[in-house]
Amino acid sequence: MAAPTITRTRTTPAKVWSRLLLLGPAFVAAIAYVDPGNVAANLTAGASYGYLLVWVLVMANAMAVLVQYQSAKLGLATGMSLPEILGKRLGTTRRRLYWAQAEIVAGATDMAEVIGGAVALNLLFGLPLLAGGVIIGLASMALLALQSQRGQKSFEYAILVLLGVIAVGFMSGLFVNAPDGGSALGGLLPRFEGTDTVLLAASMLGATVMPHAIYLHSALARDRHGFSEDPAVRTKLIRATRFDVVGALLLAGVVNISMLLLAASSLRGIEGTDTIAGAHAAVTSALGPVIGVVFAVGLLASGLASTSVGCYAGATIMGGLLKIRVPLLARRVITLIPALIILGAGIEPTLALVLSQVLLSFGIPFALIPLIRLTGNRSVMGIHVDSKALKIAGWTSATLIVILNCVLITLTVAGQS
Repeated sequence: MAAPTITRTRTTPAKVWSRLLLLGPAFVAAIAYVDPGNVAANLTAGASYGYLLVWVLVMANAMAVLVQYQSAKLGLATGMSLPEILGKRLGTTRRRLYWAQAEIVAGATDMAEVIGGAVALNLLFGLPLLAGGVIIGLASMALLALQSQRGQKSFEYAILVLLGVIAVGFMSGLFVNAPDGGSALGGLLPRFEGTDTVLLAASMLGATVMPHAIYLHSALARDRHGFSEDPAVRTKLIRATRFDVVGALLLAGVVNISMLLLAASSLRGIEGTDTIAGAHAAVTSALGPVIGVVFAVGLLASGLASTSVGCYAGATIMGGLLKIRVPLLARRVITLIPALIILGAGIEPTLALVLSQVLLSFGIPFALIPLIRLTGNRSVMGIHVDSKALKIAGWTSATLIVILNCVLITLTVAGQS
């Protein structure tokens, strides 16, 4: 299937309220927030530092709600995705350079998803990682084919089911061994303990506020509801989209925090929990084989769903910036190669996942800053331009992310701890 194209339809007010159950676009985008990279970063943070970095996830999820709402609003208000708008505004050289960094980010995302799914198959069935990566790639092709043949709604329903499996998989352990409430609340106090915690925070941030989801959501919302020439209709759809975004990101945030709390309460101090395989073994030992299997199934669903969404995002980016329409299934084959090389080379998968999320963190400003500038531009958004409060919140989020990345670079180069 080619990357999404602009659809302009006349949407009457009478039809709007039949579309207000918007569960779909934001939930597809939310898959990016519960992918295997999140699992690696959150488990590592909880197992190594307990509840110390809970505040990072809370802050990142609040940013995610804001960012995904702005992205969806951009698509509904303009009838174009973020990459399409940037493709029209940038000169040839700048557009190609911008596409290159966005493509690297999308590639890092896709690599993480395939690796995570391969690890899950290894935990469940003992399959070699390389074979598991191939299977995940083939399964994601089936999901993308569903979208091509049955449309976006069928794809959304499939993703919603997988999101439910992910939620059960990563939250079930908390019902067996509940975290310490006081310590968890203490983790809301922002602080670090050396370079490694800053690296993990950047990884957690990159895994939560994901650049490819910023690019994608504007296209998902636009493609689902079309573009109305009636400002009143657009206003109602944009208002209703808030519920979709808040609901989807609230669920994703709860799942993410559950991962960290599970690691902090059940895996702290246990040797080997700095890898997903080691964490799974520790979860199985501490909470029983049933929880261990549920955990692995959640990881498998996470890898399968997120790699499909990541491939869709990559097609959206390429189509908007380069105006090249590569069929999704063909793109799936091409982008599968780097992940298979890493799996075949025997690189430790959890380390590859964490580092990929750090790379994503550096890609966030390139997606976030143009989004904030566009949604705050009245000539682009018209009456749907961001309010002053929303502009302040958006620029504050972008500033915090850039500062965190600068601190990460400084500490890593200086070798401080």
